[in-house]
Amino acid sequence: MRLCSASEIMVVDRQAIEQLGVPGVVLMENAGRLCCESFTKQFSHFFSGSVLILAGRGNNGGDGYVMARLLSESGWNVTTLVLGSKESISGDAEVMLNILHKLDIPTYYVEDDSSLKKSFFAAKPDLIIDAIFGTGLNSDVRGLQAEAIRLVNESDASVFSVDIPSGVDGSTGRVCGLAVKADLTVTFDHAKIGHASQPGAFYSGKLDVVDIGIPRSGRKGFPSQVQLFDEADARTILPQRTAAGHKGKFGHLLVVAGSPGKTGAAALSGHAAVRSGCGLVTVAIPSSLHDIIEVKLTEAMSFGLTDQDGLVTSQAEPQIKQLLLERQALAIGPGLGQSEDLAELVESLVLSTTVPMIIDADGLNLLAMHLGCLQERSFHSLVLTPHPGEMARLTRLSVAEIESNRFEIAQNFASEHGVVLLLKGARTIVAAPDGRVNINSSGNDGLASGGSGDVLTGLIGGLLAQGMDAFSAASLGSWLHGRAAELVADFQGTAGMAASDLLPQLPIARQQLVRGA
Repeated sequence: MRLCSASEIMVVDRQAIEQLGVPGVVLMENAGRLCCESFTKQFSHFFSGSVLILAGRGNNGGDGYVMARLLSESGWNVTTLVLGSKESISGDAEVMLNILHKLDIPTYYVEDDSSLKKSFFAAKPDLIIDAIFGTGLNSDVRGLQAEAIRLVNESDASVFSVDIPSGVDGSTGRVCGLAVKADLTVTFDHAKIGHASQPGAFYSGKLDVVDIGIPRSGRKGFPSQVQLFDEADARTILPQRTAAGHKGKFGHLLVVAGSPGKTGAAALSGHAAVRSGCGLVTVAIPSSLHDIIEVKLTEAMSFGLTDQDGLVTSQAEPQIKQLLLERQALAIGPGLGQSEDLAELVESLVLSTTVPMIIDADGLNLLAMHLGCLQERSFHSLVLTPHPGEMARLTRLSVAEIESNRFEIAQNFASEHGVVLLLKGARTIVAAPDGRVNINSSGNDGLASGGSGDVLTGLIGGLLAQGMDAFSAASLGSWLHGRAAELVADFQGTAGMAASDLLPQLPIARQQLVRGA
């Protein structure tokens, strides 16, 4: 699903009204009518209960006035609170507001916290319609509007948001101080980035996208290259396999991983690479741990690297480079451990490796010590897969800052450093250096367990070895990883899901794409 920014949808609206001559009031009427249809379908069990509409001063409020009229005519008990004076409403919204007055539909103006609270509690709403802010909001909510949002979130009423939950930045998903937590959001023409990216996706609840009659022909395309990456998207980029192929035709991945107490991370990455469809996999691990990994691996090969006290040293670099001569991709980091010597090894590999490369886990923490090497490296595909804590170390931001603005931070980092950045979490973000962003739609909370990231590393590494470009491999790997978790949850739920549970489901998830299931 293609996603647009707030500024892009504003351009589309302006083209329809100013260039094509579609009256704004017509679009507003259509928006309000379609919102009512979704509202009635979702909340029919409340009919004919008390509905409170909180309307802002702009066009979002105008959509709310249309809903007030149509729901009242359908038999709902509707009260509208306008957050501002009558004189502050203008344009198409004023037209719709005047109709409410002529029909004597209860409409009140509140201009301070005291009158807002009094009117809010007097309404005793079963349902609240949030029509305060639209997708154009990009600054923190304050004053009367902030108090209104607090009242909504503290209420026991079910909540419907018009276009986007008030307080969510439509272009990034960032919460502007505070935001309405909606049960259902209806948006117009296209879903926005803020609906799909966390934390905005959490606040949006169920999302409906409706066509309000903006002509499709003659419009300029959206310059943004952002999409909610789903099954259909995954199917289009799935690597093809020939019946006459053999293991040497499907790529050979080298995994550099493991340290004392963390051989499991290396094993999980190796097993996941095998399950990715990769023809051959070699797991290189500290020599002192080689016997352990030999027991844990069956289909993947292993190699012992020069180590000291169980940690790979920079003296292993010639061994790694020799191994890479016959391998198509490198995955490094799971369970690798921490040392200055290892940090120098990672930096050197980033600068010299010519095959596609993915860095995860300890590898990212080591990379954070020498981040400048990203811009100094010779050209090769590089995927970084941090969770929020690792992203905080890479950016010198706090985890809270990362989580509050995931989309923009991931997009900016990928562009600045010339890498494919996969920021893990609910609605994983995959950002390319050229501005493309895929927001993953699959997965569940079962992935919040140790080792699931190691599986993802091996999976993406295996796809890189099969010849996929970095952005496609990260996007497809993220989707397959999430889909595998969904398949596991189908028969055992999410609590207690282990990373190893994902492994047998990976080829099943891939085969579902092949068959179109």
